[in-house]
Amino acid sequence: MRNDRLAIVTGSGGGIGQAVVAALLDQGWRVLGLDRAAASTDRPGFETWPVDLADAEALASVLPRLPACQALVHAAGVLRTAPLGELDPAAGELMWRLHVAAPSQLADAIVPAMAARGAGRVVLIGSRVAQGMPGRSQYAAVKAALVALARSWAAEVAVSGVTINVVSPGATRTAMLADPGRAGSPPRLPPIGRLIEPAEVAGLVAYLLSDGAGAITGQEIPICGGSSLAG
Repeated sequence: MRNDRLAIVTGSGGGIGQAVVAALLDQGWRVLGLDRAAASTDRPGFETWPVDLADAEALASVLPRLPACQALVHAAGVLRTAPLGELDPAAGELMWRLHVAAPSQLADAIVPAMAARGAGRVVLIGSRVAQGMPGRSQYAAVKAALVALARSWAAEVAVSGVTINVVSPGATRTAMLADPGRAGSPPRLPPIGRLIEPAEVAGLVAYLLSDGAGAITGQEIPICGGSSLAG
């Protein structure tokens, strides 16, 4: 297996990010995790840098030290829910910082160097909620913005051999489901009758980072257990 490829993965301490780390290590990648949480594994080839991704200054202090990488996966996330009449500006700002501002800082620092080298992969973890859902308007807005960013960036660097895509899961079995911040908006079980597993999302992410996915860019790909089916 190759061990010359480095992926930077945000949110590596749990949930989808942790599953992505495991999948990439299995495929011979080296992984650098960026997360407030402690390292999720002590497997060879993995290290974690502690950073609060929602803190623009803290993230900016890390960026100059990041090594050259072949892939970037932004999996860090937080969900806060509220209906109209009870929207929380602080919650909206937190989600914007983590889901939009942080990947913007990272991509601005990392992707131009990928383009200069003529190769690179970026995957952003979106959400099916980006299409809109009652009680989750602020979360839907930041996830929709993430798709717009990805498509715009992909158009800029496609000629340089860099691909940028969004993987948008439906309800996924992570600790986020038990977060008190989403108590007013329980998850909707997909038609397959169970939650999406983080490893299933990670498998799609790993494919999009592979050589075989070189012609896929600027796409939002759902992994939703049938939730996008009509009827």
